[in-house]
Amino acid sequence: MPLDVAKFNSAFAGARRRVRKEQGDVAEEQARLRELVPDDASAEDRDWAVGLIESLAKPPPPPRQWSELYHEAGRVHASAYRAGGTVEEQIAALEEARRKIWEIADRASEDEEADIRAMTRVLEHLEDELRDPTWPHQEPPAQTS
Repeated sequence: MPLDVAKFNSAFAGARRRVRKEQGDVAEEQARLRELVPDDASAEDRDWAVGLIESLAKPPPPPRQWSELYHEAGRVHASAYRAGGTVEEQIAALEEARRKIWEIADRASEDEEADIRAMTRVLEHLEDELRDPTWPHQEPPAQTS
């Protein structure tokens, strides 16, 4: 009988959630999951399932610690949402926020630079929508033959 991957994944997700919230005992959760692996499961399925089962005992990685530059960029990003005024004023505020975020990213460490720059994407989309309210839902022109 093959391993029911969907059932196992669902059970594993529940076990991991319980273990991480300290509502479940790791050994008990692992035992329950082992019962879902049939004796005649393929070696590949067995290795995959056992790897996941064993991973329950590993503590999750600590949450990422962001630098002050990342938080500064986040404040600039958030302030762009609060910009009011005319459409032109809102566009100018979004452009300025994007410029500031790029400047902050230029000063950031290599491991945070891309994450900081990524904050500008949603601002760019908001700006595009202000410039052209039909963006990106505009239908392409009809083809004439």
